[in-house]
Amino acid sequence: MKQSYVRGALAAVLASSISVLAADCRPVNGHFEANVVAPGTGHCPPVPGIFCTAGRVWGGIQGDYKFVMSGATPAATIGGIPTALFFAGQSVVSLQDGSIVNGTDSGTLDLPPGQLGFASLISFTSGGSGQIRLRGQFDPVAGITAGDYVGSFCGA
Repeated sequence: MKQSYVRGALAAVLASSISVLAADCRPVNGHFEANVVAPGTGHCPPVPGIFCTAGRVWGGIQGDYKFVMSGATPAATIGGIPTALFFAGQSVVSLQDGSIVNGTDSGTLDLPPGQLGFASLISFTSGGSGQIRLRGQFDPVAGITAGDYVGSFCGA
């Protein structure tokens, strides 16, 4: 009987925790635009060859956005598109309410002379949780990535 009571209490606590967590999560979609930031400028470390961007997101998530690439590998090394680059890095979104959300970013960028497509997945790691999927285009002449995103966001 005692074990049954403990299981029932644990189930009730878990059910209420899940509903509280789910209530703060919401589907989001919107747009982004970011400019390439030169190494040693702004938030971009002074590391030769590093790739950084800064811009904004709007829609379901609104704020300023910064990205620093932590590593990359040519997709061709594992049989992928010869012009594509797989990358990983860290993203920071400074939301309009003043809070900061950090995320790990993984994606693919098709470089010239390719078609310049871009796709990325950001998993939020602090300041919030959830994931957004970004897709868009890279304009190497203007130094801009732009497109849209869709996913879910759970506030801090």
